[in-house]
Order: sequence, then C-alpha cells, then structure tokens
Amino acid sequence: MLFKQQVWLRQKLLVLGSLAVGSLLYLVARVGTLDRLQPICPIEGRFGGARSQAEFPLRALQFKRGLLHEFRKGNVSKEQVRLHDLVQQLPKAIIIGVRKGGTRALLEMLNLHPAVVKASQEIHFFDNDENYAKGIEWYRKKMPFSYPQQITIEKSPAYFITEEVPERIYKMNSSIKLLIIVREPTTRAISDYTQVLEGKERKNKTYYKFEKLAIDPNTCEVNTKYKAVRTSIYTKHLERWLKYFPIEQFHIVDGDRLITEPLPELQLVEKFLNLPPRISQYNLYFNATRGFYCLRFNIIFNKCLAGSKGRIHPEVDPSVVTKLRKFFHPFNQKFYQIIGRTLNWP
Repeated sequence: MLFKQQVWLRQKLLVLGSLAVGSLLYLVARVGTLDRLQPICPIEGRFGGARSQAEFPLRALQFKRGLLHEFRKGNVSKEQVRLHDLVQQLPKAIIIGVRKGGTRALLEMLNLHPAVVKASQEIHFFDNDENYAKGIEWYRKKMPFSYPQQITIEKSPAYFITEEVPERIYKMNSSIKLLIIVREPTTRAISDYTQVLEGKERKNKTYYKFEKLAIDPNTCEVNTKYKAVRTSIYTKHLERWLKYFPIEQFHIVDGDRLITEPLPELQLVEKFLNLPPRISQYNLYFNATRGFYCLRFNIIFNKCLAGSKGRIHPEVDPSVVTKLRKFFHPFNQKFYQIIGRTLNWP
C-alpha cells in the first residue's frame, strides 16, 4: 500500500513539474513578444495608491527601458506608443551647466531613477538662435518618449553662460527646476582646456599651452578674456539667471563629490526634484580600471561613461594654478553666499 502511494505521489510531482515548465516557457514567450509592450505594473501606482512604491522600481525600470529603447530603434509603432500613453513632453528640469563640471555623468546617473527619462543628445535649443527660431514644438519633438508621470531632463552646458537663455527658458516654463553641477574652478578650467587640446591634436593642429592662455602675457594677470577662465566665474553667470528665477529653483551639485561619493549628491537631487528615493548604492559601483563610478541598472545591464570622460590633464605650472585659485577665491565666496552652501575648494 505504501509503495503504491509513493508511485502515485511521484507521478503527481512529474505532472506538476511539467505544468510548471510549460507555464514558464509560455511566460518567457509572452515576455519576448506581446507582453513586452504591456506595463508590468499600473503607472498610476508609481507615486502612491494601493501599490507600494517599493514594489515597482526594478520591474518598471526594465519595462521602461525595453519599450522606449525599442521605439527609438523603430521597432514599435506609433499606434503602440499611443496605446501605452507615451508622450514627448517638455523637460521639467534642465541641467544648464557647467561645461566640464560633470553634466553627462549627472544626467546618466539620474537616468537610473525609474521616474526620470533623459534626452540623450544636447539639444542646444535655447542657446542656438537657428534652433530657437524653429519653435517650442520642434524642441518638444526632440524629447524622448515617456509616461506622463515621468519627468524628462535634458542637458546643454552652454545654457549657463549664454546671455539669452535665462529669459528664453523662463518664457517656456517659469517654474522649471534648474540643475547646475560645478567643480573647483581651476580644475574645471584645466579640464576645459584639455578637451579642446585633444580635439586639436586629433586634427593634427597645434595649440597654445594652458599657461599662455590663462595668463595675460602683457600684464601677467589672469586672462579673463579666455573662455575657460570666464566660465569658471560661476557667480557672474548665476547672477544673470537670478534676474528671472528665484534661488529656490536652482540646485547646485558638487561635481567633485559626484566623482568620489556620487550617492549623497544624487539623493540631494532626488529630494530637489520631489522624487521618491530610488537610486541606491546597488546602482553605483567603482570601476578601478576606469577610475570612477559606473552604473548598474539591473542584474543584466551595466554602463560606464565614454572613454573620453576622465581625461588625464596636462601638467600645469604650480604658480599658475596658485594664481588662478587666488583669483577665483572672492568669486567663490560670493557664490557660496548665494547658494547657501560651502564647497570644499581651496
């Protein structure tokens, strides 16, 4: 009798196992075809409601990247986009600068958040007269597809230093949130020079040494006509923006800290953008070969910034570095007063 029961139980387990395998294969097939175009969880539950916020991040992130990526490749029809309520919406936040401050790293790191969708390319709408003349709908169509509850972010570092841009952005959206990522001014200026130098070398062109550009040979003082120096005088540019926007609509990101300790800086941005905290240490891992943090979206997909990031700077005469830091110091102090935050700059 016991032997018969054991045989019967074994047969039952085999049947159940077959059903489970069949169900799994069916689900895999569905995910590979139709279901990849269906939300894994209702969009309404993303920021509240009956569904806990903790339930959706990884799955929603995987779905979002899958569907939106397929559309960008042309593999999803416009009708399917319409059915899933995807839209091209104007940015609710813009990274306006600063060039060589870490704008690309900041954008890519914020894109870890499931509620954020990034514009991959710099649009240069507000700082380019030809583009601006094309109108706001042209700008909107340059934005990625997203869910209405997500926020689109674009970055164009030239916005920060271009005189016409604050007024133009204000006319589009007077309540927009503005992100500025800054580095120690002298380091940023040298990084700016390094990028231009690399471009010249690729074209087999010669270029002046940094010292000759940054210091006026006639006066031996800092050359404020040199663009890399002017860009690093953050307070002068910010004051122009404050004619249109209150300081509460700006968030300053410490670009030097973003390199060494990215998570605390990203958490401050999440709070500024009124996003639920989703980016964690799991999403950031240090790549010893590259020398900076890379991004982990899930157990399958990791991403490091392009090899052009983190260029080795040329050696600069220490006396020139000292002169520049002394020059920038009073501007930095005023910058701290305006933003209500002291950064760890010499």
